[in-house]
Amino acid sequence: MSGGSGIRFDGVSVAYGRTTVLDGLDLTVEPGEVMALLGPSGSGKTTALRAVAGFVRPSAGRVFIGDRDVTGLAPHRRGVGMVVQQYALFPHLRVDANVAFGPKAQRTRPQGPKTSRADIARRVAEALEMTGMTAYARRYPRELSGGQQQRVAIARALAVRPDVLLLDEPLSALDAQLRSGMLAELARLHREMPGVSMLYVTHDQTEALTLADRIAIMDRARLRDCGTPQDLYRRPRTAFTAAFVGGANLLPVTVAERGVRLGGVALPDVPAGAASPGDTATLCLRPHLVGLGDGPNALPGTLVEAQWRGTHHRLTVDAAGHQVTADVRELREAPRPGASVTLHFASEDAALLPPGTRHE
Repeated sequence: MSGGSGIRFDGVSVAYGRTTVLDGLDLTVEPGEVMALLGPSGSGKTTALRAVAGFVRPSAGRVFIGDRDVTGLAPHRRGVGMVVQQYALFPHLRVDANVAFGPKAQRTRPQGPKTSRADIARRVAEALEMTGMTAYARRYPRELSGGQQQRVAIARALAVRPDVLLLDEPLSALDAQLRSGMLAELARLHREMPGVSMLYVTHDQTEALTLADRIAIMDRARLRDCGTPQDLYRRPRTAFTAAFVGGANLLPVTVAERGVRLGGVALPDVPAGAASPGDTATLCLRPHLVGLGDGPNALPGTLVEAQWRGTHHRLTVDAAGHQVTADVRELREAPRPGASVTLHFASEDAALLPPGTRHE
């Protein structure tokens, strides 16, 4: 596989009429990096990917692949492979012919070096082997499961020897078990193609956290945050990031001389960072890091609901006038709604979002 090219968005905007669907995106994907674009529907993430592919033309800004400005290039001249949600396989072609489609198009293009028949055969065999689909080469798409069809779609993208691999919600049509298996396969493929950059569009936080080297958080056509999965999860910089990546309790607190206060409850061990006494801030607590019973940073309250979820109980507690969620393991018998309970959390497990941070 070729590789070594990253992606750079330089102030890229896309508008349809008076509606801006991507607003001034500045973002760099390093060579060999997996960057996930994560955000709700309509956030601009798919538009950004399509701008790299060449399927939409920016109304402002430039798109670079490596050192090449590809903003005005046709899609087939950009050196990208693309995998979409609905597979988009040719139903009348067998698997090997589907995978060969891209390299054959390269062979017949009027400009650039041609791809020989022998090289096409080698590319198809290599791509099928990498995706575990060699044994299915002579089958038609209708004879494959959904997961197998998506593997063929990935093989077809790999057969063009891309510098950049674009994946647009590639697993959303699969069931949970197949998604898990395909995530592992994509991670393996990335290890085998360390020079190929991947731009992965998803609204599924698990996919982003599992696969990406970095995650770009998109919302309402704009880039809101970017960082490693660990940084965004453990130390989110905005309430939107905290809520969207991993789920969180977001509690309004007031900074005290020591620690913070949630309503009338003092939490003296929460570090206030650069905040000053009297400042308002947002306390971010991940549900699985909130315990039940006495402990540091105790939050007394009343149990509203207890849901058994197999590996844990999800408790919803009214504490200091706010609902706090705790995912608690090893409960042989959960307390009943209305019971008085106490939650607690370790100071190092809390993140205090700076004053002025809001849920954008």
